Amino acid sequence: MMVMITEAITTMTTNTINQPAEELSTPALLRLLQLSSVSLPVGGYAFSQGLEYAVECGWVTTMQATRDWLSIQLQETIALIDLPVLHGAMHAIATGDETAWLKWNDLILASRETRELRLTDTAMGEALVRVLKSIEVPLPAAVTECESGISYVALYALPAVQWGIPFNAAATGLAWSWLENQIAAATKLVPLGQTQAQQLLSDLQRLIPATIATAMQVEEDDIGGSLPALAIASARHETQYTRLFRS
Repeated sequence: MMVMITEAITTMTTNTINQPAEELSTPALLRLLQLSSVSLPVGGYAFSQGLEYAVECGWVTTMQATRDWLSIQLQETIALIDLPVLHGAMHAIATGDETAWLKWNDLILASRETRELRLTDTAMGEALVRVLKSIEVPLPAAVTECESGISYVALYALPAVQWGIPFNAAATGLAWSWLENQIAAATKLVPLGQTQAQQLLSDLQRLIPATIATAMQVEEDDIGGSLPALAIASARHETQYTRLFRS
């Protein structure tokens, strides 16, 4: 059933979502910077997503190992799960289809391989709900009445569509904020120096365009992926003796 969310959202067309990122208007660019800023109070900094255990057990101990750990996640989870779901969720929001949005929300939560990885997504999703309410962004009933948990990735689609941010730009912001939070965690845990952290950011951000390009080629039935070492690290982090990050 097609449910009209708001008149403002339904005037957003599929063509607008798929327009090139370089056509981003100045107001939309400013909103994207707000949405992807590390200062946005959604709590991404509180989760290491398995990295803390990977450091503890000796899997990640150098700058190069950190690069490998993060680059494979860009290629195997961000590209194959997060960004394809973001694209589908944005289309659902733009067409006013709340049922479809719920499907995308449930799909990405089901793709989280551990309780910790699911909590990362839902805790950030709940925080984003509070942020959007505080700046008076209208929320559809599918969000306010959702009982299965709200995915940050699926909810990210809502302000992106409302603020006229095309998919390529929204995906860039989402991937960037994930990468920045993970490198900030690595800076504390590995540890890395501030210069090394900036070198990693400069290096790994070059992978983001290819990550988005891969995501655009993923059919709905092919969405999914598994990184066993990441899942093991995330699960074992729950019982790690000392922790800096939330589990």
